[in-house]
Amino acid sequence: MLSPRQTLAIYKDSIWGIRSLGILRSENMIGGNPAAQRLRMMSVTIMRFVLHAIFVLATASAQTPPATDLPELPKIHTSIVITAKPLQPDLDLRNSEVFQQTLFSRDDQVFHQLNGGINAGQHEGGGKSIEIRRFGFNLDHGGVSGGLKVLVDNVQQNQTTQGHGQGYLGSLKSLTPELIQEAQMVNGPFSAEYGDFSGLGVVHIRMRESMPDEWTAKVQGGSFGSKRGFLAYSPVLREIDSFLSYEGAFTDGPFVKPLGYRRDNMTANVTRHLQNGRSFAVKFNGGRNGFHSSGQIPLELVNSGRLDRFGYLDSGDGGHVRAATLAAYFRQEQENGAVWKVDGFVTRSLFDLFSNFTFFQNDRVNGDAIQQHDSRLVEGANAQYLRPHRLFGSMSVLTVGGNLHANQINVALYPRSGRVPLGVTSRDHANVSNGAGYVQESLNLLGNRLQVVGGLRYDNFVYDISGVAQSQGRVQPKLGLAFTPWHDVPVSLHANYGRGISSIDARSILARHDGTRVATTDFYQVGTSHHFSRFAISADAFWIDRSNELVFIPDDGTLEFFGPTRSYGYEAKASVEITKRLSWNGGVTKVLNAFYRGTEPRSYVDRAPHFTANAGLTLSNWRGWSGSVRMRAINHYRLDPDDHTIRAAGHTVWDGSVLRRLNRHMDFSFAIDNFTDRSYYETQNLVESRPYRDGPSLVGVHATPGYPLTVTVGMTFRFRGK
Repeated sequence: MLSPRQTLAIYKDSIWGIRSLGILRSENMIGGNPAAQRLRMMSVTIMRFVLHAIFVLATASAQTPPATDLPELPKIHTSIVITAKPLQPDLDLRNSEVFQQTLFSRDDQVFHQLNGGINAGQHEGGGKSIEIRRFGFNLDHGGVSGGLKVLVDNVQQNQTTQGHGQGYLGSLKSLTPELIQEAQMVNGPFSAEYGDFSGLGVVHIRMRESMPDEWTAKVQGGSFGSKRGFLAYSPVLREIDSFLSYEGAFTDGPFVKPLGYRRDNMTANVTRHLQNGRSFAVKFNGGRNGFHSSGQIPLELVNSGRLDRFGYLDSGDGGHVRAATLAAYFRQEQENGAVWKVDGFVTRSLFDLFSNFTFFQNDRVNGDAIQQHDSRLVEGANAQYLRPHRLFGSMSVLTVGGNLHANQINVALYPRSGRVPLGVTSRDHANVSNGAGYVQESLNLLGNRLQVVGGLRYDNFVYDISGVAQSQGRVQPKLGLAFTPWHDVPVSLHANYGRGISSIDARSILARHDGTRVATTDFYQVGTSHHFSRFAISADAFWIDRSNELVFIPDDGTLEFFGPTRSYGYEAKASVEITKRLSWNGGVTKVLNAFYRGTEPRSYVDRAPHFTANAGLTLSNWRGWSGSVRMRAINHYRLDPDDHTIRAAGHTVWDGSVLRRLNRHMDFSFAIDNFTDRSYYETQNLVESRPYRDGPSLVGVHATPGYPLTVTVGMTFRFRGK
């Protein structure tokens, strides 16, 4: 048992470490803002608060004997993410095997493995955050139209009031696939645990705490000058799980202007397993990347032969990012089965993106090229208590928790020539904070044939930009039912409802003081799931009502809520265990309609496919061989809310991979992405632009090409297995 004196020593050492975080400071962080020191101290205060809570909980547990008069209830065995059963309408789970069998030549391929009705594509060929489309809505870079909330070990990846887009997911560039333990997807805003950006679902990625071998190394290379290396050291230590890893990657891509995309990521974890169900962890993730992109180009020039499909119009496009996150976690399992979890984190990032969407449309002398700058400090804290108990004579689980997420941001927009700023279009200091509390009860009734989950969450947002402060809060109810009529018949009926929220960019509040600040998403889902021996299937119908859509206002460069909208359709997912080593899985999401309510004639939600499909045939460790063949497809979709003839082209892409275990210490891997060499575009938008200074203005589809046939080979080395 950890004594109070030992716990106090850990606490003091941790506080000393947090004080040393001054190394993360930068003169570019808040510019000349006189509140910079106060904001930096805020991050230290939050982390000290979290560590103090850990100290209090640990000390209290060390001094308080376990209760003996409570009923015998099973313990809750959860980590940061509560794992889900496979093939439920509201939940999906991907374990580490999905990520281990893939040779990742691009970081956006992580989302290709998730599937789940998510269509993801690149804007800039690799370096920029992916564009996400789901349930008939275009989520841009993850934060609009309800949003897709993405977390890594409880650290939110969506960046509010970001230099390039609300809810921007560019921080996922520092995610190393080999370190993923599992990814859980909540297919709607059905859990009270998650708030902002969760309207169209949640992806919670859980990272490994240690590696299966002391030393793991991977080297790979392939098409377009691609190179990638991974090295991890995971020592064997008593009652400690840990690792230190490095990932480096480079590719020029298939583009006429070499992409020059370089990534360097460092990740570390130390988890100390103490006595009596306690554990304490410290995690670090840092990364940098830089690239020279080709951007989105007019397809009219490509189709007429005046521009190569992989060509470019602005030589200065690209970007560079620096980011680091330090997080601490505490977990206490009690004798009565309850679990305490407390964590906190600090993130520091610098972001610059050089883009040109309209070329010479507005400025024929210098062009329309821009530099989008974002420098931020983020602090977050989460606390959660889970307790099993008996209610109405049945097993129940109570979950109570709270979240705090605070951002201090220097966000700016500059006109540029090449990569040299020509002036200042706008520059603001924004403080955006989100505090929340939630409660959720999970109840089993009718001899465990009926599961009822009910929850309530409240979020409050405070926006302070250039000295103008405003706030707004929202309540979000949650309800889920799962009914199994007969225990001996593997059929379950499901009904889920949840209200999700998405916040607006703080700069838009400055332009419209009386505007809407938080949009709501009411998500209804009914379905059924079945599991017959080696065959499992689920199907559901969904109905999504959104109060507002977040749209870009070109006149002043801000975002404004517009709406309301509605989307409805159905999904189906299936998996078949053909043999013990061979399996098939697939899924289809079909949106029957997505439109703006109250419009006459009807105006439709645009820029997202209404059909998304995925399938995979997987071989697992048959005589040393593993591999998969995977397919992903979308249909063509409209790019204008009023003109149905303006459409983006759909596509079907096939990828394949093979892994051969040579011996205990070595694996050989081979992968072919897009092995049918399909010519397609990852993202497409309707844009008015002037490609050349002295040329005419064009209104048409601008697009980013998908990668052609890509070959990658790799070797994995493992030493000193545990």
